[in-house]
Amino acid sequence: MKLGIAGLPNVGKSTLFNAITNAGAESANYPFCTIEPNVGVVSVPDERLEVLAKIYESKKIVPTYIEFYDIAGLVKGASKGEGLGNKFLSHIREVEAIVHVVRCFEDDNIVHVEGNINPLRDIETINLELIFSDIELLEKRIQKTVKLAKADASLKKEVEIMERIKSTLENSLSARTMSFNDEELSFVKSLNLLSYKPIIYIANVSEDNFSSDNSENPYVKAVAEFAKSENAECVSICAGLEYEISQLEEEEKKLFLEDLGIGESGLDKLVKASYSLLGLISFLTAGPMETRAWTIRKGTKAQQAAGKIHSDIERGFIRAETISFAELVASGGNMVAAKEKGLVRLEGKEYIMQDGDVVLFRFNV
Repeated sequence: MKLGIAGLPNVGKSTLFNAITNAGAESANYPFCTIEPNVGVVSVPDERLEVLAKIYESKKIVPTYIEFYDIAGLVKGASKGEGLGNKFLSHIREVEAIVHVVRCFEDDNIVHVEGNINPLRDIETINLELIFSDIELLEKRIQKTVKLAKADASLKKEVEIMERIKSTLENSLSARTMSFNDEELSFVKSLNLLSYKPIIYIANVSEDNFSSDNSENPYVKAVAEFAKSENAECVSICAGLEYEISQLEEEEKKLFLEDLGIGESGLDKLVKASYSLLGLISFLTAGPMETRAWTIRKGTKAQQAAGKIHSDIERGFIRAETISFAELVASGGNMVAAKEKGLVRLEGKEYIMQDGDVVLFRFNV
Protein backbone atom coordinates (compact mmCIF):
# COMPACT_ATOMS: atom_id res chain seq x y z
CA MET A 1 0.00 0.00 0.00
CA LYS A 2 1.45 3.35 -1.09
CA LEU A 3 0.30 6.52 0.64
CA GLY A 4 1.41 9.97 -0.52
CA ILE A 5 1.82 12.68 2.11
CA ALA A 6 0.80 15.93 0.41
CA GLY A 7 -0.17 19.50 1.28
CA LEU A 8 0.99 23.11 1.04
CA PRO A 9 4.62 23.95 1.96
CA ASN A 10 5.39 24.32 5.68
CA VAL A 11 2.34 22.50 7.04
CA GLY A 12 4.34 19.70 8.71
CA LYS A 13 4.47 17.03 5.98
CA SER A 14 8.14 16.15 6.35
CA THR A 15 7.97 16.35 10.15
CA LEU A 16 5.11 13.85 10.10
CA PHE A 17 6.98 11.67 7.59
CA ASN A 18 10.05 11.66 9.85
CA ALA A 19 7.93 10.81 12.86
CA ILE A 20 6.18 7.80 11.36
CA THR A 21 9.11 6.41 9.39
CA ASN A 22 12.22 7.56 11.31
CA ALA A 23 13.67 8.04 7.82
CA GLY A 24 15.27 11.42 8.48
CA ALA A 25 13.81 13.31 5.53
CA GLU A 26 14.95 16.90 5.24
CA SER A 27 12.56 19.23 7.06
CA ALA A 28 13.09 22.97 6.79
CA ASN A 29 11.26 26.25 7.26
CA TYR A 30 11.13 27.18 3.57
CA PRO A 31 9.06 25.95 0.60
CA PHE A 32 10.18 23.07 -1.64
CA CYS A 33 12.81 21.55 0.65
CA THR A 34 11.48 18.24 -0.71
CA ILE A 35 11.97 17.86 -4.48
CA GLU A 36 12.02 14.13 -5.15
CA PRO A 37 9.61 12.24 -2.87
CA ASN A 38 11.25 10.63 0.15
CA VAL A 39 10.05 7.06 0.66
CA GLY A 40 9.67 5.36 4.02
CA VAL A 41 8.52 1.79 4.65
CA VAL A 42 6.59 1.43 7.90
CA SER A 43 5.55 -1.78 9.63
CA VAL A 44 1.89 -1.85 10.56
CA PRO A 45 1.42 -2.16 14.34
CA ASP A 46 -0.57 -5.30 15.17
CA GLU A 47 -0.58 -6.56 18.78
CA ARG A 48 -2.07 -9.88 17.66
CA LEU A 49 1.26 -10.89 16.13
CA GLU A 50 3.12 -10.93 19.45
CA VAL A 51 0.36 -13.02 21.05
CA LEU A 52 0.44 -15.58 18.24
CA ALA A 53 4.24 -15.69 18.23
CA LYS A 54 4.20 -16.69 21.91
CA ILE A 55 1.54 -19.35 21.30
CA TYR A 56 3.45 -20.91 18.38
CA GLU A 57 6.93 -20.11 19.76
CA SER A 58 7.77 -18.49 16.42
CA LYS A 59 11.37 -17.59 15.65
CA LYS A 60 10.36 -14.27 14.06
CA ILE A 61 7.46 -11.88 13.53
CA VAL A 62 6.77 -10.40 10.09
CA PRO A 63 4.25 -7.54 10.08
CA THR A 64 2.68 -6.12 6.96
CA TYR A 65 4.01 -2.81 5.61
CA ILE A 66 2.89 0.56 4.25
CA GLU A 67 5.01 2.77 2.00
CA PHE A 68 4.78 6.50 2.74
CA TYR A 69 5.86 8.99 0.07
CA ASP A 70 6.73 12.49 1.29
CA ILE A 71 5.63 14.57 -1.69
CA ALA A 72 6.85 18.15 -2.02
CA GLY A 73 4.52 21.03 -1.11
CA LEU A 74 2.00 21.97 -3.77
CA VAL A 75 1.09 25.61 -4.36
CA LYS A 76 -1.63 27.52 -6.19
CA GLY A 77 -1.01 27.10 -9.93
CA ALA A 78 0.67 23.69 -9.55
CA SER A 79 -1.50 22.25 -12.34
CA LYS A 80 0.00 24.91 -14.64
CA GLY A 81 3.55 24.13 -13.56
CA GLU A 82 3.95 26.58 -10.65
CA GLY A 83 6.49 25.44 -8.06
CA LEU A 84 7.47 22.40 -10.13
CA GLY A 85 3.79 21.48 -9.82
CA ASN A 86 3.47 19.09 -12.77
CA LYS A 87 6.28 16.96 -11.39
CA PHE A 88 4.73 16.87 -7.92
CA LEU A 89 1.28 16.02 -9.32
CA SER A 90 2.80 13.08 -11.19
CA HIS A 91 4.14 11.81 -7.87
CA ILE A 92 0.62 11.87 -6.41
CA ARG A 93 -0.66 9.91 -9.41
CA GLU A 94 1.58 6.97 -8.36
CA VAL A 95 0.04 6.46 -4.89
CA GLU A 96 -3.11 4.59 -3.87
CA ALA A 97 -4.33 7.21 -1.40
CA ILE A 98 -3.47 10.76 -0.36
CA VAL A 99 -2.58 11.82 3.17
CA HIS A 100 -3.34 15.56 3.02
CA VAL A 101 -1.64 17.38 5.90
CA VAL A 102 -3.45 20.58 6.88
CA ARG A 103 -1.92 23.14 9.22
CA CYS A 104 -4.19 23.73 12.24
CA PHE A 105 -1.83 25.75 14.44
CA GLU A 106 -0.50 29.30 14.76
CA ASP A 107 3.28 29.87 14.92
CA ASP A 108 4.91 33.16 13.97
CA ASN A 109 8.25 31.38 13.58
CA ILE A 110 6.98 29.12 10.77
CA VAL A 111 5.94 30.99 7.65
CA HIS A 112 2.72 30.13 5.83
CA VAL A 113 2.70 30.57 2.06
CA GLU A 114 -0.65 32.41 2.24
CA GLY A 115 0.35 34.59 5.21
CA ASN A 116 -2.25 33.31 7.69
CA ILE A 117 -3.86 30.10 8.96
CA ASN A 118 -7.05 28.96 7.21
CA PRO A 119 -7.37 25.16 6.89
CA LEU A 120 -10.39 25.17 4.57
CA ARG A 121 -8.72 27.61 2.18
CA ASP A 122 -5.60 25.42 2.19
CA ILE A 123 -7.67 22.29 1.48
CA GLU A 124 -9.42 24.08 -1.37
CA THR A 125 -6.09 25.20 -2.84
CA ILE A 126 -4.77 21.62 -3.03
CA ASN A 127 -8.06 20.07 -4.13
CA LEU A 128 -8.50 22.63 -6.92
CA GLU A 129 -5.04 21.86 -8.30
CA LEU A 130 -5.95 18.15 -8.39
CA ILE A 131 -9.26 19.05 -10.05
CA PHE A 132 -7.60 21.29 -12.67
CA SER A 133 -5.16 18.52 -13.52
CA ASP A 134 -8.03 16.04 -13.90
CA ILE A 135 -10.03 18.41 -16.12
CA GLU A 136 -7.05 18.73 -18.46
CA LEU A 137 -6.65 14.94 -18.56
CA LEU A 138 -10.38 14.40 -19.23
CA GLU A 139 -10.55 17.00 -22.01
CA LYS A 140 -7.81 15.18 -23.91
CA ARG A 141 -9.34 11.76 -23.22
CA ILE A 142 -12.84 12.88 -24.25
CA GLN A 143 -11.56 14.39 -27.50
CA LYS A 144 -9.78 11.15 -28.39
CA THR A 145 -12.68 8.86 -27.37
CA VAL A 146 -15.28 10.90 -29.30
CA LYS A 147 -13.32 10.25 -32.50
CA LEU A 148 -13.00 6.52 -31.72
CA ALA A 149 -16.73 6.29 -30.85
CA LYS A 150 -17.62 7.06 -34.46
CA ALA A 151 -16.38 3.57 -35.31
CA ASP A 152 -17.24 1.91 -31.99
CA ALA A 153 -20.60 2.93 -30.52
CA SER A 154 -19.84 1.16 -27.21
CA LEU A 155 -17.37 3.95 -26.38
CA LYS A 156 -20.22 6.48 -26.19
CA LYS A 157 -20.87 5.29 -22.61
CA GLU A 158 -17.29 6.15 -21.66
CA VAL A 159 -17.70 9.63 -23.15
CA GLU A 160 -20.90 10.10 -21.16
CA ILE A 161 -19.20 9.11 -17.88
CA MET A 162 -16.24 11.40 -18.52
CA GLU A 163 -18.52 14.31 -19.39
CA ARG A 164 -20.42 13.76 -16.13
CA ILE A 165 -17.19 13.76 -14.13
CA LYS A 166 -15.89 16.84 -15.95
CA SER A 167 -19.12 18.71 -15.17
CA THR A 168 -18.71 17.89 -11.46
CA LEU A 169 -15.06 18.99 -11.48
CA GLU A 170 -15.99 22.28 -13.17
CA ASN A 171 -18.23 22.95 -10.15
CA SER A 172 -15.09 22.70 -7.94
CA LEU A 173 -16.12 19.32 -6.54
CA SER A 174 -13.69 16.40 -6.41
CA ALA A 175 -14.49 13.22 -8.33
CA ARG A 176 -14.47 11.34 -5.02
CA THR A 177 -17.76 13.06 -4.11
CA MET A 178 -19.51 11.22 -6.97
CA SER A 179 -21.24 7.84 -6.98
CA PHE A 180 -20.88 5.23 -9.71
CA ASN A 181 -22.49 1.86 -10.31
CA ASP A 182 -20.40 -1.33 -10.54
CA GLU A 183 -20.31 -1.20 -14.32
CA GLU A 184 -19.00 2.38 -14.37
CA LEU A 185 -16.58 1.92 -11.48
CA SER A 186 -13.89 -0.10 -13.25
CA PHE A 187 -13.68 2.47 -16.04
CA VAL A 188 -13.54 5.40 -13.59
CA LYS A 189 -10.70 3.71 -11.69
CA SER A 190 -8.80 3.18 -14.96
CA LEU A 191 -8.75 6.96 -15.50
CA ASN A 192 -6.51 7.30 -12.39
CA LEU A 193 -7.94 10.72 -11.55
CA LEU A 194 -6.14 12.60 -8.77
CA SER A 195 -9.36 13.97 -7.29
CA TYR A 196 -10.88 10.46 -7.16
CA LYS A 197 -8.10 8.99 -5.02
CA PRO A 198 -9.15 8.18 -1.46
CA ILE A 199 -7.96 10.88 0.94
CA ILE A 200 -7.19 11.20 4.63
CA TYR A 201 -7.03 14.71 6.04
CA ILE A 202 -4.42 15.12 8.77
CA ALA A 203 -5.22 18.06 11.03
CA ASN A 204 -1.75 18.98 12.31
CA VAL A 205 -1.97 20.75 15.67
CA SER A 206 0.67 22.32 17.93
CA GLU A 207 2.03 20.85 21.15
CA ASP A 208 0.65 23.84 23.08
CA ASN A 209 -2.93 23.12 22.00
CA PHE A 210 -2.66 19.33 21.95
CA SER A 211 -5.29 17.16 23.68
CA SER A 212 -6.28 13.51 23.44
CA ASP A 213 -8.77 14.13 20.60
CA ASN A 214 -8.32 17.86 19.81
CA SER A 215 -12.11 18.07 19.43
CA GLU A 216 -12.24 21.61 20.83
CA ASN A 217 -9.78 23.01 18.29
CA PRO A 218 -11.90 25.10 15.85
CA TYR A 219 -9.46 24.42 13.00
CA VAL A 220 -9.70 20.66 13.59
CA LYS A 221 -13.50 20.87 13.73
CA ALA A 222 -13.58 22.63 10.36
CA VAL A 223 -11.33 20.00 8.74
CA ALA A 224 -13.37 17.13 10.24
CA GLU A 225 -16.62 18.60 8.92
CA PHE A 226 -15.16 19.02 5.46
CA ALA A 227 -13.87 15.44 5.47
CA LYS A 228 -17.40 14.21 6.22
CA SER A 229 -18.71 16.03 3.15
CA GLU A 230 -16.31 13.99 0.98
CA ASN A 231 -16.80 10.69 2.86
CA ALA A 232 -13.10 11.01 3.69
CA GLU A 233 -11.18 10.22 6.88
CA CYS A 234 -9.86 12.87 9.27
CA VAL A 235 -7.17 12.29 11.88
CA SER A 236 -5.78 14.96 14.21
CA ILE A 237 -2.06 14.64 14.93
CA CYS A 238 0.67 16.77 16.45
CA ALA A 239 3.52 16.05 14.02
CA GLY A 240 6.11 17.66 16.30
CA LEU A 241 5.04 15.53 19.25
CA GLU A 242 4.92 12.41 17.09
CA TYR A 243 8.50 13.08 16.07
CA GLU A 244 9.56 13.27 19.74
CA ILE A 245 7.72 10.00 20.45
CA SER A 246 9.41 8.32 17.48
CA GLN A 247 12.83 8.92 19.05
CA LEU A 248 11.96 6.91 22.19
CA GLU A 249 12.45 3.23 22.93
CA GLU A 250 9.31 1.06 22.88
CA GLU A 251 8.78 1.01 26.66
CA GLU A 252 9.44 4.75 26.91
CA LYS A 253 6.87 5.35 24.16
CA LYS A 254 4.19 3.53 26.13
CA LEU A 255 4.93 5.52 29.29
CA PHE A 256 5.03 8.79 27.36
CA LEU A 257 1.65 8.09 25.73
CA GLU A 258 0.18 7.18 29.11
CA ASP A 259 1.44 10.44 30.62
CA LEU A 260 -0.21 12.35 27.79
CA GLY A 261 -3.44 10.43 28.25
CA ILE A 262 -3.25 9.05 24.70
CA GLY A 263 -4.26 5.48 23.99
CA GLU A 264 -2.43 5.24 20.67
CA SER A 265 0.16 7.10 18.62
CA GLY A 266 -0.54 9.18 15.54
CA LEU A 267 0.87 6.35 13.40
CA ASP A 268 -1.65 3.90 14.89
CA LYS A 269 -4.49 6.31 14.14
CA LEU A 270 -3.23 6.95 10.62
CA VAL A 271 -2.85 3.23 9.85
CA LYS A 272 -6.38 2.47 11.10
CA ALA A 273 -7.77 5.33 9.03
CA SER A 274 -5.83 4.08 5.98
CA TYR A 275 -7.17 0.54 6.34
CA SER A 276 -10.72 1.82 6.81
CA LEU A 277 -10.48 4.18 3.84
CA LEU A 278 -9.08 1.58 1.45
CA GLY A 279 -11.22 -1.29 2.73
CA LEU A 280 -8.28 -3.39 3.93
CA ILE A 281 -8.07 -6.19 6.49
CA SER A 282 -5.31 -8.55 7.69
CA PHE A 283 -5.31 -12.31 8.00
CA LEU A 284 -2.63 -14.09 10.02
CA THR A 285 -0.45 -17.18 9.61
CA ALA A 286 1.59 -18.68 12.42
CA GLY A 287 4.03 -21.51 13.03
CA PRO A 288 7.42 -22.31 14.59
CA MET A 289 9.33 -20.45 11.86
CA GLU A 290 7.32 -17.20 11.76
CA THR A 291 4.12 -15.40 12.64
CA ARG A 292 3.01 -13.09 9.85
CA ALA A 293 0.29 -10.62 8.85
CA TRP A 294 -1.02 -10.40 5.28
CA THR A 295 -3.03 -7.45 3.97
CA ILE A 296 -5.97 -8.05 1.65
CA ARG A 297 -9.07 -6.13 0.60
CA LYS A 298 -12.41 -6.79 2.30
CA GLY A 299 -14.35 -9.34 0.31
CA THR A 300 -11.29 -11.34 -0.78
CA LYS A 301 -12.02 -15.06 -1.08
CA ALA A 302 -9.87 -17.74 0.53
CA GLN A 303 -8.24 -18.97 -2.68
CA GLN A 304 -7.18 -15.44 -3.70
CA ALA A 305 -5.91 -14.76 -0.17
CA ALA A 306 -3.76 -17.89 -0.45
CA GLY A 307 -2.19 -16.33 -3.53
CA LYS A 308 -0.85 -13.51 -1.37
CA ILE A 309 1.45 -16.08 0.21
CA HIS A 310 2.40 -17.91 -2.99
CA SER A 311 0.87 -18.48 -6.42
CA ASP A 312 1.38 -22.25 -6.01
CA ILE A 313 -0.86 -22.25 -2.92
CA GLU A 314 -3.59 -20.42 -4.84
CA ARG A 315 -3.30 -22.75 -7.83
CA GLY A 316 -3.35 -25.94 -5.74
CA PHE A 317 -5.81 -24.70 -3.11
CA ILE A 318 -7.75 -27.47 -1.34
CA ARG A 319 -9.15 -25.80 1.78
CA ALA A 320 -8.38 -23.32 4.53
CA GLU A 321 -8.26 -24.34 8.19
CA THR A 322 -9.49 -21.17 9.86
CA ILE A 323 -10.11 -19.84 13.35
CA SER A 324 -10.62 -16.27 14.45
CA PHE A 325 -7.83 -14.74 16.54
CA ALA A 326 -10.28 -13.99 19.37
CA GLU A 327 -11.53 -17.60 19.49
CA LEU A 328 -7.99 -18.97 19.48
CA VAL A 329 -6.99 -16.75 22.40
CA ALA A 330 -10.22 -17.65 24.24
CA SER A 331 -9.17 -21.30 23.86
CA GLY A 332 -5.92 -20.51 25.64
CA GLY A 333 -3.99 -20.65 22.38
CA ASN A 334 -4.56 -24.42 22.25
CA MET A 335 -5.50 -25.52 18.73
CA VAL A 336 -6.41 -29.02 19.91
CA ALA A 337 -8.88 -27.58 22.42
CA ALA A 338 -10.22 -25.19 19.78
CA LYS A 339 -10.82 -28.09 17.36
CA GLU A 340 -12.60 -30.08 20.07
CA LYS A 341 -14.91 -27.12 20.62
CA GLY A 342 -15.60 -26.96 16.87
CA LEU A 343 -14.03 -23.51 16.54
CA VAL A 344 -11.62 -24.48 13.74
CA ARG A 345 -13.48 -24.35 10.44
CA LEU A 346 -12.65 -26.03 7.12
CA GLU A 347 -13.43 -23.39 4.50
CA GLY A 348 -13.52 -23.75 0.72
CA LYS A 349 -12.27 -21.46 -2.04
CA GLU A 350 -15.43 -19.28 -1.93
CA TYR A 351 -15.05 -18.40 1.76
CA ILE A 352 -14.84 -14.63 2.35
CA MET A 353 -11.83 -13.88 4.55
CA GLN A 354 -12.38 -11.95 7.79
CA ASP A 355 -10.04 -9.62 9.63
CA GLY A 356 -8.03 -11.55 12.22
CA ASP A 357 -8.53 -14.98 10.65
CA VAL A 358 -5.69 -17.29 11.66
CA VAL A 359 -5.29 -19.58 8.65
CA LEU A 360 -3.48 -22.71 7.54
CA PHE A 361 -3.93 -23.26 3.79
CA ARG A 362 -3.99 -26.85 2.54
CA PHE A 363 -2.91 -27.23 -1.08
CA ASN A 364 -1.57 -29.71 -3.61
CA VAL A 365 0.47 -28.80 -6.70
